[in-house]
Amino acid sequence: MKILITGGAGFIGSHIADACLNKGYEVVIIDNLTTGTRNNVHKNAVFYKADIRDTKRVARIFSKEKPDIVNHHAALASVTESVENPAETLEVNVVGTVNLLVAGVAHGLQKFIFSSTGGAIYGDIEHIPTPETVEAQPPSPYGLSKLLAERVIRYYGKEYSLPYVIFRYANVYGPRQNPHGEAGVIAIFAETMKQNKQPIIFGDGNKTRDYVYVEDIVDANMRALDCDKNILVNLGRGEEIKDQVVFDTIARALEYTQHPQYAPVRAGEMLRSALSTSAAHNELGWQPVTDFEDGIEKTIASY
Repeated sequence: MKILITGGAGFIGSHIADACLNKGYEVVIIDNLTTGTRNNVHKNAVFYKADIRDTKRVARIFSKEKPDIVNHHAALASVTESVENPAETLEVNVVGTVNLLVAGVAHGLQKFIFSSTGGAIYGDIEHIPTPETVEAQPPSPYGLSKLLAERVIRYYGKEYSLPYVIFRYANVYGPRQNPHGEAGVIAIFAETMKQNKQPIIFGDGNKTRDYVYVEDIVDANMRALDCDKNILVNLGRGEEIKDQVVFDTIARALEYTQHPQYAPVRAGEMLRSALSTSAAHNELGWQPVTDFEDGIEKTIASY
């Protein structure tokens, strides 16, 4: 079986690529290396430096490789940047997804696996942990772009009988996460502390997120390869963790003694978030096994 992974030189995608190769699958990677790095690409993977917005290039790659499954992780994933530049976020996350679906349908694709967002798609609501049945009300163009991409995938699933699995991720963290951006707060905090600088907490420290370790996310993606029905499920731990707790946990692990800086909450950010994962357990037999402190220790050790 041949699996094409977009964003396969990035944080989550590279871990999934490694797992697929370890299972004996052929792996093809498309990544424009904006946030990913060539060092993350396994030596046994076929690699294309390409942008998923390039319709003709994507079509040529599919024509040559004819993958059985697409695992789509390439995206612009910054909430704040999406507020500042919504057009580019929508172009990459929606038009890029359309290009992959069009090329896939034309070349016999058998399944489409998509990494959506749970942390930025539901909006600020009272129902926490949030199940998939809650109406998505994204508060940022990033969340909107993922919701639109989901709807495009479901359209192609219906019109072209293309099986799909859609994952709505909580905040994923772990080794290889890029600290030079906005989306990976744990990597950002750790990198800043290692430089003996003060991390910035946006808000008073009580803003919450649901954190899930990357190995648990890889497990769900591997289970999706054998899923025989179309599903949309959350992946998280269902636990609200405050920003202050994140800071304190990393500070203990690094023996960092300074206090954080505090700044106003940024546009597009939610105040609370945690995901119900009972559907993922029911549909895939999946559940997270790494608790937050163990995941932080593993992440810090990887540095």
